[in-house]
Amino acid sequence: MKSKLFSCLILMTTVLISCAQNASTESLTLKAGDFKEAILKKGVQVLDVRTAAEFNGGHIQHALQANWLDKKEFTDRTQHLDKSAPVYVYCQAGGRSASAQNYLKEQGYNVINLEGGMSNWKMNNFPVEGNGDKPQMRVADFEKTIASNEYVLVDVGADWCPPCRKMLPVLDELKQKPAHPFYFLAVDGGNDIDVMKSIKSESLPTFILYKHGKEIWRNQGITTLTAFNSALK
Repeated sequence: MKSKLFSCLILMTTVLISCAQNASTESLTLKAGDFKEAILKKGVQVLDVRTAAEFNGGHIQHALQANWLDKKEFTDRTQHLDKSAPVYVYCQAGGRSASAQNYLKEQGYNVINLEGGMSNWKMNNFPVEGNGDKPQMRVADFEKTIASNEYVLVDVGADWCPPCRKMLPVLDELKQKPAHPFYFLAVDGGNDIDVMKSIKSESLPTFILYKHGKEIWRNQGITTLTAFNSALK
């Protein structure tokens, strides 16, 4: 009798654990309406795992971008996400973001996927942002700017790039108290492709310091205030 009772208890416990695990797994994918409500909460992170071209064609407001199909880019950018805050991921139809979700979970992030991706989001007529037909910065204009100022600090970045966002307070502080006055020139890393090619900038963010039109310093990725001021001296 005791043996049967013990077996029943084991079976019930197994079923309850299985149900809890299934519920937890199901909660990691949200329908478009629930996803929309969830990302309104303060402190959440929204991550678009599509290509830059897809992102520029239309994305969810305030979304970051890291291309899942480019492993180096994805790893470099997502390492700057906050592990203490949930990450809401999406792609075009839900497949790439599901793979990205599994990877990020292994890295210790709390990740929620959008069911059906942007296709589902748009079918619900939810708002989409995008650059549309925003013109590129002309290479000639870029070259004229760096040649007509003594010091020019070029920032190749984008507001949807995680490490670029992390650099904003550092750049704000630098502009307030620089070691030497400089002209600040922002190059849109998702749009100004011709300029990026001309200066051989292949990752975001990239910072380049010019003096009288000649490059004298360059750094990729997170950069300290001390490093900026050392270059300006």
